[in-house]
Amino acid sequence: MHIQDSQWSSASAVASAGAMGAAAEDGRGDGPRTTPLRVDAQRNLEHVLRAAREVFGELGYGAPMEDVARRARVGVGTVYRRFPSKDVLVRRIAEEETSRLTEQARAALGQEDEPWSALSRFLRMSVASGAGRLLPPQVLRVGVVEEGSEEPHATPAHEARVPQQRSQPGAELRLVEQRPEPDDAGAATLLEVVGQLVERARAAGELRADVTVADVLLVIATTAPLLPDAAQQAAASARLLDILLEGLRSRPA
Repeated sequence: MHIQDSQWSSASAVASAGAMGAAAEDGRGDGPRTTPLRVDAQRNLEHVLRAAREVFGELGYGAPMEDVARRARVGVGTVYRRFPSKDVLVRRIAEEETSRLTEQARAALGQEDEPWSALSRFLRMSVASGAGRLLPPQVLRVGVVEEGSEEPHATPAHEARVPQQRSQPGAELRLVEQRPEPDDAGAATLLEVVGQLVERARAAGELRADVTVADVLLVIATTAPLLPDAAQQAAASARLLDILLEGLRSRPA
């Protein structure tokens, strides 16, 4: 991800205000309903959101608003009228994609009886939709701590040992997933549902014991290099996922 956590946090208030304004303009929200968007304005909004998903998915959240406007075939002023800052647009896209991933995880849990099939189905759906490339930083936030040191925001179920060069005899570094902030309800829900997929596959002996929710989310955020041909891009992404899935799967002793 290319947006800093500090920028993300500072955008919360602005994003909320922008979302409320957009909701009112769209005729959504808890307040009095206003006149719905004109057909052309609604069409422009859909173009902007689609373009933002594509641009941020390809270039990261650091991509400028001008790129979004160019992809949407509208003026940059049109983008800013709908989203008063880039942080507001980023948060809108990230929240939508987090919700999309959560629904995909729930679908895999409900429609697949075999734990490994459920986990692999979720990974394949998320990679195909591109949602993993648009996860907010609080979902992908991980830390590496030395064995025996304090582990802020780490939970045992989300902890994994990672091979690292040891700094001293007996020392061991670990990759830990950090909990989202209290107001990141969408991120917390995603972690909880994906955690169920992980725990089921681990309990069935089909997932490596050291694989965590953080590992699974990092897998879906990993993408193949962009290729000019769509078929080649799809094939490269599928091949990369096959390799990563093999790395997650447990092996007989």
